[in-house]
Amino acid sequence: MEKKSTGLKHSKIVNDLMSYIYDNIEIDIDVTQFYFEYGIDRFHLCKIFKKQTGKAIYETIKLIRLEKAASILLTNKNLTITEISNTCGYSAQTTFCRAFKTHFKQTPTYWRDGGFKEYSDLILSDLEKQYTTNVSFNDLKRELIKVKSRNAHYHRQAGYSSNYKEIWEKMTAWVYTQNITNYEQLAIYNNDPTLTPLDQCNYVACIVPKDDNIDLTNSSLPVFQIHECLCMTFEIEGTDADILMLIKWVFHEWLPNSEFEKSIISSYMIFENDYSTYKDGLLKGTYYVPVKHTY
Repeated sequence: MEKKSTGLKHSKIVNDLMSYIYDNIEIDIDVTQFYFEYGIDRFHLCKIFKKQTGKAIYETIKLIRLEKAASILLTNKNLTITEISNTCGYSAQTTFCRAFKTHFKQTPTYWRDGGFKEYSDLILSDLEKQYTTNVSFNDLKRELIKVKSRNAHYHRQAGYSSNYKEIWEKMTAWVYTQNITNYEQLAIYNNDPTLTPLDQCNYVACIVPKDDNIDLTNSSLPVFQIHECLCMTFEIEGTDADILMLIKWVFHEWLPNSEFEKSIISSYMIFENDYSTYKDGLLKGTYYVPVKHTY
């Protein structure tokens, strides 16, 4: 069994590496510096990363680049395919187009012209066959705000599934154990569920304590920093499926028709009611979409 201290160290390594990847996604990423910084070899770094995230390091880098490109293709019509490929860390347009078609089964041009809807509809088809949302997304209260940086303690799950409640029960137990009374509950979507099959997405359940005086140095949960950024927020009350449909609407309808593009920072939900104990099937919260203005 892995020791607590070892698990926390591994979580820090992976979180630091993920932050490095996101911050440098536009350039050729070299992770060898982590071998020396943490005193581990390439084999162990790759093993730790895959155990924590479910994916290999360079597979993750490629996925982040392609998801970013897929989003920019829809939200920034002024950029050429070559400019987008450069923005996403590809040195040649042909290499980018080949990787994009291999992953999404479409060319970047076809995707931009409407093919993205075919791809996304296929990913969410099983959910939509069983479910029809009654939420009017156009009528949701929307606000552009700057959010501050803060630390989040978390559990990470590979795949979006029906066991969210089990994860949040663990988080609630941790809150009680640490005597935390003032906090935020966040669900971070490391992947866009309209672009990545739900069983391959990373879902992160987070607690953000609001009291700076609480000593969490001996916490059993790993911690990472939520970056300061500009966000468009959408207030919603609905089920888990409603939230997924909101995410789809934001990326399919709102973003392409706005003057914003999605930044590389992951989107997230902040819940107003306790996720682990809600009884009526409805969650109330605000969806945060990190954005930047397109010029």
